[in-house]
Amino acid sequence: MMHWDKLICDKRFGLEDYHDSRKGLRSDFTRDYDRLVFSSPFRRLQNKTQVFPLPGSIFVHNRLTHSIEVACVGRSLANEVSILLKEKYSGKPWVNKLDAMGEIVAAGCLAHDLGNPPFGHSGEKAISTFFSEGAGRELQYKLTPEQWGDLTRFDGNANAFRLLTHQFNGRRKGGFAMTYPTLASIVKYPYESTLAVDKNKFGFFTSEKESFIKVATELGMKKLSEDKVKYARHPLVYLVEAADDICYEVMDLEDAHKLGIIDSNTVIDLFLGFFSDERVGQMTRTMEHLDDPNEKISYLRSCVIGALVLACSKAFVDNEDAILAGEFSGTLIDHIGEPERTGYKRCEAVSWDKIYKAPDVVDIELAGTSIITFLMDKLINAVRNPGLNYSQLLLSKVPRQYDVNSEDLYTKIQAVVDHVSGMTDVYALDLYRKLNGMSLKINN
Repeated sequence: MMHWDKLICDKRFGLEDYHDSRKGLRSDFTRDYDRLVFSSPFRRLQNKTQVFPLPGSIFVHNRLTHSIEVACVGRSLANEVSILLKEKYSGKPWVNKLDAMGEIVAAGCLAHDLGNPPFGHSGEKAISTFFSEGAGRELQYKLTPEQWGDLTRFDGNANAFRLLTHQFNGRRKGGFAMTYPTLASIVKYPYESTLAVDKNKFGFFTSEKESFIKVATELGMKKLSEDKVKYARHPLVYLVEAADDICYEVMDLEDAHKLGIIDSNTVIDLFLGFFSDERVGQMTRTMEHLDDPNEKISYLRSCVIGALVLACSKAFVDNEDAILAGEFSGTLIDHIGEPERTGYKRCEAVSWDKIYKAPDVVDIELAGTSIITFLMDKLINAVRNPGLNYSQLLLSKVPRQYDVNSEDLYTKIQAVVDHVSGMTDVYALDLYRKLNGMSLKINN
């Protein structure tokens, strides 16, 4: 069994030798949150696609606004759980540690998408298929099976853990020097890439394997394999995941409505499906005072999020023993009661049918895949052939923090992936155009 007394600690990764339990206005977990907000990778999320193309006149969600909203929902969700668990564990000497749940989960929610490349999830697929299907295939036998698995199954979740923990050139030991629980809270798939069979999802690259083991061991996370690096999730991962699930499902529908992809009546019907007949009657009477369809949907959206927060917090507490034992399966959304479960499934079905196959969404995936594949090809060729004139010119544009001059092939390839995945949509498109001679400024 995992234990809350060990799962929640304020030790910082990379600063273990300087650890002290200092008191102040801000807790260590609040410092995690603030450190993320003021970081460059977090700011870059404002120019990374969430689902829909970045806006023209209609402002839809990007990765930044999504992450902020997930943090708000995650904090509420964790605070609900904390209240319930403090009642259960009243009298335990460590019970006040549970007060930190909201801060840890909020920080984890801010960080959960930091490793995502430009152009949404299609960017992840473009990087992985460059190696599994594209020009990168020839590298397979020059790398270890573990390194090859990292590349062909590239995952933004593992990349976020790397971004937060890796000591890039010129940076301090420990990366962001986050607390151990915040780092653990973002690792949805706590195992290495060679174990990612079904979903091609995993939690850390080979280069960060020892770092993850260090975090998991310190927090007392349950090991699930004797010979492989595979652990049960840190319990707070379920809350970060639930906040993400709630936000993308509900907010994608609101964005689709604003863009005219789904009509008002359909969205209103979907959102009302989360509630009992009595509550529907009350909400319908409230909406009679609102003339603007966007305001009606905004009101319903807040009600749905509130209902899902309560349902997921109950599911967590009801299944806490299984979660601490590392025996819980699925997500919290899978374990919520009715009518919330049916309401969520209906929204999910409409989203897959109407949103993720929408022409604008497919267009951005096609364009993003082409851009990322092109950039990967040029940069991988450059790090493998650094003596060429073109390679030297191209590599001069790569930030110094990325080790493109390493003697190790895998490290050089990772440097390219680090660079590409850190790009915004706008920067990637601009570099693509420049390398194709499409946006040169020449004065006569």
